[in-house]
Amino acid sequence: MQIITLEEIRSRLNYTQVIDRMRDALIANSRGECDTPMPMHLDIPGERGEVHIKASYRRGGRHFALKTASTFPGNRDRGIPTGSGMMMLFSAVTGDPVALLEDAGHLTDVRTAAVAAMMARELGRRDTALGIVGTGIQARLQAKMHAQVLRLDTIWIWGRNPEHTDLCASEITTPKVAVRVASSPAEVAYETRLIVTATASRTPLLRASDIQPGTHISAVGSDTPGKQELDADLLRRAALIIADSRRQCEKLGELQHAPDEWSRAVEFWGQAFDPPADAITVCDFTGLGAEDLYIAEYVYQRSLQ
Repeated sequence: MQIITLEEIRSRLNYTQVIDRMRDALIANSRGECDTPMPMHLDIPGERGEVHIKASYRRGGRHFALKTASTFPGNRDRGIPTGSGMMMLFSAVTGDPVALLEDAGHLTDVRTAAVAAMMARELGRRDTALGIVGTGIQARLQAKMHAQVLRLDTIWIWGRNPEHTDLCASEITTPKVAVRVASSPAEVAYETRLIVTATASRTPLLRASDIQPGTHISAVGSDTPGKQELDADLLRRAALIIADSRRQCEKLGELQHAPDEWSRAVEFWGQAFDPPADAITVCDFTGLGAEDLYIAEYVYQRSLQ
């Protein structure tokens, strides 16, 4: 079994290629080509920790994947990263382990940001300003990934903790892009028409009344029961709702809070989207085991070159 370290993983990631691979992953999953069971979640109440376990197999593929990714907020006070985890690839012929990717949760973060950027590209967005609600590692990666598909000149960010927000703003170093700090999520929505929400919130941060016509929102933070970043009326107002998995989103995503809108949600299977210019569109992203499979295979294949 090959062991691939975090340092090696980082050196082999090409963000443009990862964005393209995530497109392939969503299409394969939506077309029913992948066996992707519902995620398993573990709560560690004493540490406010949460662990996500996901798996997938693409029919006819050479591998199946198993991923664990965890978040332990208390690690910040310990001086160590709050996120951790690993991915494993197994032979789809023998079941033997092929590769252990010691990614410390990095590949989960990367593929999450890549999917949001990919959908901005697929929707034909031409925004020069990006709004980000949240100030964790995902905020930093969303800035990098969207810069791969858009000519950004401004990024607006908001976070609950002013110190963390200022640090995040200082660490977003996309060339020729000004980073501005908003006083509220509503200000982010006022200043931008392309927004990513990337928090662990359990109460809505953006409301329907905040959103301007022509806005697209990718909500990536809601991935377990009870989490919520968008007011349910915002989904009802949206002309288009895209789900990475309708089955997952109705249980884990924003759609759990707007079950009456579930029938309108569509998955991405490579179709063209052409919403009206003033339409509000929403992506409900819960994170797929198929995405983990595709990015793990991508890193493993590049390690063999």
